[in-house]
Amino acid sequence: MNLTRREALLYGATLGGAAITGCRSNVPEREADLSRARQAAPAANTQPQLVTARRSVDGDNADLLRLFPQVPGQHRDPFVLLDDFRVAPPAGFPMHPHRGFEAFTYMLDGSFQHRDTMGNESEVTSGGTQRFTSGSGARHSEMPGRQGLNRGLQLWVNLPKRLKGIAPTYGAVHAADLPIESRAGAVIRTIVGKGSPVELQTEVDYRDVTLARDARFETELAPKRQGLLYVADGVVRIGDIEVHAGHAALLVAGSIDLRALTEARVFHLAGLPHDEPILHRGPFVD
Repeated sequence: MNLTRREALLYGATLGGAAITGCRSNVPEREADLSRARQAAPAANTQPQLVTARRSVDGDNADLLRLFPQVPGQHRDPFVLLDDFRVAPPAGFPMHPHRGFEAFTYMLDGSFQHRDTMGNESEVTSGGTQRFTSGSGARHSEMPGRQGLNRGLQLWVNLPKRLKGIAPTYGAVHAADLPIESRAGAVIRTIVGKGSPVELQTEVDYRDVTLARDARFETELAPKRQGLLYVADGVVRIGDIEVHAGHAALLVAGSIDLRALTEARVFHLAGLPHDEPILHRGPFVD
């Protein structure tokens, strides 16, 4: 898919330009970028590495916290990008192109309206999801559906090389259709994974965990999986490490025991890497 001159300028043809959720992310990777990413990889130990989300303005004046990538090449295979966006009209993410990955939006509060060049139009509200598999290429927009703050997480999941050329598709799932489990002081909604109707082309587990103060969440990261816990609200403790809102713990394989120090909302994300280069070029992942 070719960009117009205006789109090329808008969607990040220059190094150091702001990154858009869906358009102006990173410039083509160089060997130096890959070397830097390898050096930034978490050390092999039993403690998670902490990452601080970086504030940015994106799209059409949309505010967000970007967890990664913050420098070129800083991906978490199979995950390309993770944003915590907070958008009020008239800001948003107007029509823009994608290819080579799946853009997955989960709404925390408010709603977002999706439109694309395949003829899909839908609105997803709090607790719902929308999945845009860009494949060989298509265009879409995501704009706030109500006045005031609309907050959500957008995750980019890389497609394996063998699926880069598939036809683009779109799917939405409403909050009522996602499975919920209640434990002592914890409510766990499965966004992607066992029992969820959401289907991605990559093996992913993605859970929304709401915790009362002093409640615990225990899980496990299987070997060879990429995993993280992102704290959207509140403060939690993982092992000996305190993690505040706007921060994530990059997990190592094994058991994970999390305790809420305040009321908290945490997102647990794990995925099976493709072990293929992630060639992130603005709105495209080749």
